[in-house]
Amino acid sequence: MMEQVPGALGTSASLALRLGQTIFSSASLLFMCLDVEFYNYTSFSYLVTVMALVTPWSVSLALIDAYSVFIKCLPRQPRVLLIVIVGDWALSFLSLAAACSTASVTSLLVNVGTPYCWSKLCTRYQFSAAMAFLSWFLSFASTLFNLWLLPSL
Repeated sequence: MMEQVPGALGTSASLALRLGQTIFSSASLLFMCLDVEFYNYTSFSYLVTVMALVTPWSVSLALIDAYSVFIKCLPRQPRVLLIVIVGDWALSFLSLAAACSTASVTSLLVNVGTPYCWSKLCTRYQFSAAMAFLSWFLSFASTLFNLWLLPSL
């Protein structure tokens, strides 16, 4: 019998990681989209696009994890796991890039002053970047756990 890596696809820890990713990416999307002004900056639009990709990816893998946990059937096909690893890896680096660019543009807007970004709006952008960082952290952790499991299949 194969050992179970905590956080790998089909485990309850993976379900928790996926739910966290879903919550944080949805929160990032929500904080950014509460105002229509985010379209003025490319990095903000990029964050919205990436979080709009991360959210359904995380929800679909959370459903797979929930099914696996409740039915007690672990998906252990190497091709499926490889697709999940590559998808997580790509989306985690895209979300890291989006979070970094959003944080840097928001910091620049805060330093420039009020005419470009009043405090309530910039605070919302900062919360969105923070949620994107948290989503990236969980996604990258999931990638590492699944990558750890891959050689044993």
